[in-house]
Amino acid sequence: MGWRSVIITQHAKLSYSAHMMRVQTGDGINQIPIEDIDLLLVSTTQAVISSALISELAHQNTKIIFTDLKNQPVCETVGYYPNNRSLGVLEKQISWKDDRKQKLWTKIIKLKMTNQLRVLKLRKIGYEDLEREIDKLEIGDPTNREAVVAQKYFPRLFNEQNFSRRNSSAANAALDYGYSILLSTVNKEIVSAGYLTQLGIHHHSDENQFNLGSDLMECFRPVVDYWVSGQKFNELTPDIKYGLVDMLNVELNYNGKTMLLRNVVPDYVRKCISYLNQESDSMQIEVDFKNEVPNNAINGHV
Repeated sequence: MGWRSVIITQHAKLSYSAHMMRVQTGDGINQIPIEDIDLLLVSTTQAVISSALISELAHQNTKIIFTDLKNQPVCETVGYYPNNRSLGVLEKQISWKDDRKQKLWTKIIKLKMTNQLRVLKLRKIGYEDLEREIDKLEIGDPTNREAVVAQKYFPRLFNEQNFSRRNSSAANAALDYGYSILLSTVNKEIVSAGYLTQLGIHHHSDENQFNLGSDLMECFRPVVDYWVSGQKFNELTPDIKYGLVDMLNVELNYNGKTMLLRNVVPDYVRKCISYLNQESDSMQIEVDFKNEVPNNAINGHV
């Protein structure tokens, strides 16, 4: 299992040779063992990557994310044939019971909203009135308490009365970047377990290939919110991007244990799938984060 996150930010040629990823730039050649790489972020349109390298990284279940001219993530690789994908696995997913899907979705968004309030508390921002919205949450969230909380949460967090997640602010660019990294990490574990990312438990968009990933990632979004709200920046600089990728190494309190986010996600995805498959009668999700989120440059930066 890989552990390194690698970002390519300049003109480079990426190729494969003898179990190594070769990164050739104007400064020379770097080599990284394929089995060490968990995430490869090609954060430039000036890089060339060989099909042999893509193939080897796919076999290693390494996620590759590509960005556009604005350095926003636009696509990611998804393994075409996971070793453990079978007809039986897909039949299980298609047969997931509606009541279990609704109960799991409710638990996920309740935790998401709870952690949003924790973010406000850590930032010393009033949140008490939002607790009442969580108390109104029903199975499946038919009254959309999630949206009600979000409409009040983001303006308070960023101290802007008219703040909207739809505008093109630097804060929104950073949030979207961090969410994309988080979504890719969740997608990787879903595919590794042999399941389809398209079939969600709540999201059902024909245009979203990652409905299930979009569902399961929700409870971790406040980690991104907390980090972004603690930074001072006017544009999405390389340092901000490195910090957002490095959030995969943040320590969380997860079900009574201190674990890195990159290690929490695989266990969390497995537990969600086990519950949906009726292999367990209950689903424990307890996620909290410490008061400090590090802003270290990631290892493997090229």
